[in-house]
Amino acid sequence: MPSTIEVIEDQENWNQLLEKVDGHDFYHTFDYHQLSKSDDEKPILIKYEYENKIIGLPLLMRKIFDTDYFDITSVYGYAGPLSKNIDESFDADDFKKQLEAFFKENKIVSVFTRLNPYIQHQEVILGGLGEIKTLSKIVNINLTRDLDIQRSFFSKTTKRYINKARKQCTVRNIESEDDIIIFKELYYENMDRVNAKESYYFPENYFNSFINSKEINTDVLFAIHNETNKIISAAMMVKTNKIIQYHISGTRNDYLYLTPIRLLIDEMRIRGTQENYTCFNLGGGLGNQEDSLFKFKASFSKDSKDFKIWKFIVNQEIYDKLTNQYAPTMSSDFFPKYRG
Repeated sequence: MPSTIEVIEDQENWNQLLEKVDGHDFYHTFDYHQLSKSDDEKPILIKYEYENKIIGLPLLMRKIFDTDYFDITSVYGYAGPLSKNIDESFDADDFKKQLEAFFKENKIVSVFTRLNPYIQHQEVILGGLGEIKTLSKIVNINLTRDLDIQRSFFSKTTKRYINKARKQCTVRNIESEDDIIIFKELYYENMDRVNAKESYYFPENYFNSFINSKEINTDVLFAIHNETNKIISAAMMVKTNKIIQYHISGTRNDYLYLTPIRLLIDEMRIRGTQENYTCFNLGGGLGNQEDSLFKFKASFSKDSKDFKIWKFIVNQEIYDKLTNQYAPTMSSDFFPKYRG
């Protein structure tokens, strides 16, 4: 039986593929793609099938300015290909040949996707087509270890702040629509404080749709200051197939001295271990740098994983023309250059 490649855009078939593959993260879901897309982006799931093998590659397709061409990017977070019955010995030549043909037929000039360090065989599938590049490290807490062993890797500072916060605060889960509004306010306050890019200011409906999605298993934890009874910190964690992702968070400026986010991370670590999750990804630093944010996260664990991206120039001639037209002075590593 010859191999086939098709594009899935509807929710039913998208979900059916996720059920078939050997594992996925919430970043691969239909709902998350709908939440993450810009107005000019169309979520697609490329499905490749050969005998008993399946590959699924979720992407965001968008028009390039006022041209007849398109390019492809990925959702915020950790995406990349999914698979069934693929191992290290898999010969990906036919898949890559068909994928490249699909890109060319659809006037796609360049492709970019972030990869997921918790999904197996992504490099086996994409390696040799374009470039896979390691950008940075992300911090992982190994939840298969005993709780006491996990805690032994905490820095002295983190242990001290957690002990202090546990005495002064109570942790509870989000309970109502009003709680979602409070979480949103805390998150925006956090973004204001760090002078975040506009793209990090998710629209109002993002939070409600995310938390209420049936495809995304979300825990939002609140730290409540016992003396003032104020919600002083909140964190959104997402659980999928034994993986916990620390997604977004916020803390009131008046309570930064207590760093209550440490308490929420610790609480999720304990709960996740008790619920038999295996990995807790805290993420990396800002702009993929080993900065103060990365060092804060690394104060919880010495375990790290490589964060990688895949980029592929499908049509070099058009790519160069677009770069000369829209970004002639662009010399950085920004990809694609014509959007720099």
